[in-house]
Formats: sequence, C-alpha cells, structure tokens
Amino acid sequence: MKSNQFSIGMVVEVLCGRDQGKLMMVLSIVDETYVRLVDGVGRTLDKPKLKKVKHLKDTGEILDGIAVKLTTGMPVFDAEIRSAIRHSINKLNDGGHNV
Repeated sequence: MKSNQFSIGMVVEVLCGRDQGKLMMVLSIVDETYVRLVDGVGRTLDKPKLKKVKHLKDTGEILDGIAVKLTTGMPVFDAEIRSAIRHSINKLNDGGHNV
C-alpha cells in the first residue's frame, strides 16, 4: 500500500505491533512509507504514532470534519478524535465489518 492511498482524517486499522487491531486516524503523511496516527486516548495529538503504511489497512472511513480542521489550521481536540473514532467503530460494526 502506498501513502497516496492515505489521506489526513482517514480511519485505518493497525495490522502490526502493540496497537494491532486498533482503529486510528491519520494525522499527517510523512512520506511514501510513513504516516502519523492518533486515537485520542493513548496516541494523542501531542504524541502521535509514526507507523509504516504497509502495516495499516484502510477502513474506508474518513473523518471529514476533523480533516478540514487539520488542513485549515483550526484547533482539534483529542476528545473530538476519540468521539469520531468511536462513532466509526459503531458504524463499521453495524455495517457487518469485523474490525
């Protein structure tokens, strides 16, 4: 998977490492190989996780409101990210996905 398949605000599933199975949001794209991820809990905006894109799976969800805030420089809070990811988990589970 290449980084151009990922965008800011995208919800991804972590496939490898200590965060395996967790859903996180793409905070920033570092280069073709790495992105920074947050979940608003253990990985907050001030401590994002640097992760290789080959260890991530796209869920098809994009947190548009948060993505717009991040790209325009508006303040974003960890609580917003937590809430949005929780909503995405519920949405994916209702849709029959096993995430």
